[in-house]
Amino acid sequence: MAVEPIGIITIALGLYCLALGQDATIKAFVTLTLLGAAAALVLGSSSVQPAHVFLLFVAVAVMRSKRPAAPLFDVLHFGQPGFWLACLVLYGGLSAYFLPRLFADATTIIPLGISEQPLTGGVVPLGPVSSNLTQTVYLAADLVCFMLIVAIGSTLPGFRAIVIGLIAYATLNIVFALLDVATGALGAQDMLQFIRNAQYTFHDNDKVNGMKRIVGSWPEASAFAGTTLGAFGFTATTWLCQRHSRWTGPLAVTSLMLIILSTSSTGLVAAPVGLAILYATAVWRSGTGPSSSHSAAVAVLAPLLVLLAGLVILLQQDIFNAVHNYVDLLVLSKSTSSSGLTRGSWNTYGLQNFLDTYGLGVGLGTARTSSFPVALLSNVGAPGALFFLMFAFTALGPGRAPARSYVADIRLAARNGCLCLLAGSMVVGPTVDLGLLFFILAGLAASRPASIEAAAPFLQLHASSALPEPRGST
Repeated sequence: MAVEPIGIITIALGLYCLALGQDATIKAFVTLTLLGAAAALVLGSSSVQPAHVFLLFVAVAVMRSKRPAAPLFDVLHFGQPGFWLACLVLYGGLSAYFLPRLFADATTIIPLGISEQPLTGGVVPLGPVSSNLTQTVYLAADLVCFMLIVAIGSTLPGFRAIVIGLIAYATLNIVFALLDVATGALGAQDMLQFIRNAQYTFHDNDKVNGMKRIVGSWPEASAFAGTTLGAFGFTATTWLCQRHSRWTGPLAVTSLMLIILSTSSTGLVAAPVGLAILYATAVWRSGTGPSSSHSAAVAVLAPLLVLLAGLVILLQQDIFNAVHNYVDLLVLSKSTSSSGLTRGSWNTYGLQNFLDTYGLGVGLGTARTSSFPVALLSNVGAPGALFFLMFAFTALGPGRAPARSYVADIRLAARNGCLCLLAGSMVVGPTVDLGLLFFILAGLAASRPASIEAAAPFLQLHASSALPEPRGST
């Protein structure tokens, strides 16, 4: 095991945050999930990201907090979202060990990790692979993350701290993206190598028609666009609800622009789905009340702006050609490109794996796919897919918070963030693990603060205050 310099920084930050308390620890944890290309620890060929290391400090902070820790385990009760997620983890762990051996050689897989058998044309007969263990650990970490977020979100101070962390996440995600573009233009990419030390294949210098692919703090453009979708969904919905508008409005617009400019097919395909979700939210929230002006404006003006933009594109030949070429390169012609054909074959093998194992799957972390639903079916089969669906329905379902209260609005924003992340994973989702950001948002959506205020509390970015937050302010 090797401890990287960023790992030392992570541990030092964890100790410092523990001294400050639970709220500081959770803010730092949410922000650290941004470092998707970094390795705090290197275990052989596996990398442990800073956020996964920091998860230990969050657990310590929750256990030593004076606030009740009962929600940490209440979420595991039958019918609760944590119960279904725990079932997925348990079945996934058992499937990772037994199914590749039970169905050995019964089907052909695209291995996610290192196989015991040599690759032949990119495929191997079914058998254990190195990623069976690592993916089980990642999924178990997702469960722990979800439980801790629900426990912290069970009080209003903890709930607000998670929101602050997500706003900081969205802000720093944009900062890293701009740094990536700037260092690429100046030929100074080495400046960001300290956060690109994981044992992954990086595509941080790739270009499309001379345009640099934006990767930010992630290994590749699709990962950047996929995670930015979650930040966009959360901040845009928060702005629609007129919560912390001076922060969330600019963050949402900038995030959307970066998704489109990232040259990622994932972002370009999933962004319209996210926009449709947000427009439906705006229509649903529209009205004449004091908290409805943003939603009403979007509901009325968005179709007109889309129509105007469409007319400009159609009437201006140069603009039409530029937009058409960009969309054609990343989406329309993607299925015939070598990358598109390869990813299509992954899904074909994944669906065949599901059928060849009688719906049980080939085991968590065994097969690589290019779509999250196919990853579920191929790796953990129908039982795992059912457990995930039950988790999603219970975690992202409506709560009991007063309508249009601060808690209800933030939970709605977290739910939309999860849906945007799922939209991206439908396009490119190689594994069952959706990442810590998804489970942070899901945990926030499932949180039930003990004291729910009808009016929005002030989101403390600097100093403490008991004053209520005016609508549309920070």
